[in-house]
Amino acid sequence: MYTMMQVCRTLDMTYQTLKFYCNEGLIPNVKRDSNNRRIFDEQDIKWIKDLTCLKKCGMSIQEMKGYLSLCLEGQSTILSRKEMLAQKRTALLSEIEELNASVAYIDWKQNFYDDVLSGKQPYISNLIRTKE
Repeated sequence: MYTMMQVCRTLDMTYQTLKFYCNEGLIPNVKRDSNNRRIFDEQDIKWIKDLTCLKKCGMSIQEMKGYLSLCLEGQSTILSRKEMLAQKRTALLSEIEELNASVAYIDWKQNFYDDVLSGKQPYISNLIRTKE
């Protein structure tokens, strides 16, 4: 069994985040020790890792609650869960495309600046107006 602080150290998360997840009901069946402090087992740790991943995937707390609810219903909700994850995957792939386009712009701009600094290309700015 693990204390909250041990879970936080193990999973590199803040105490506040873990407490928030507990208070929001995102970690079902939380056990308590003789001093009424939350304690966690290996299954809890695995689920908290899943929650962390779902959060990184862009799931809101409400979406995570919905996903948890489906998980607790068992095998009959697997198709619904697959659909939720497929939608998140599509959104993530779209974000990746946008990020790749941003990186490509920065690479292009860096190359432009290198060419200007090396004298291969004259400096032209869309912001500085020249008199014609």
